[in-house]
Amino acid sequence: MTTQNESADIQLLETFNDAWNHHDIDTLMACMTDTCVFHAVAGPDMLGRTFEGRDAVRAAFASAWENFPDASWTEGVHFVTGNRGVSESTFRGTKADGSRVEARMVDVFTLRDGKIDVKNAFRKDRPAF
Repeated sequence: MTTQNESADIQLLETFNDAWNHHDIDTLMACMTDTCVFHAVAGPDMLGRTFEGRDAVRAAFASAWENFPDASWTEGVHFVTGNRGVSESTFRGTKADGSRVEARMVDVFTLRDGKIDVKNAFRKDRPAF
């Protein structure tokens, strides 16, 4: 049975997913805590590349649309248990060189006070076509 808090957190994840698809950075950041952390899908570290704090996370989120101007996250499925949430979706986007990426992905969230505190992104390593 889903609790009232879990229902509100699922709505938060749906709002967050919709904001990505609308390329709406202000709504994305409204979903994040002041001390937010984002672990990107790629980078030199064990967790990809980590961005800490609102300014760094905002810039990292915005770069997704710079790298993939037509980026979309579709077929979203969201669930929450306690202070953890998961969103599954299909990422689609075209790079500047014309190659397309289409792969399933998962975001694992840590939630705090009705917002996203940590976003940890994982995406299948499928070659561009």
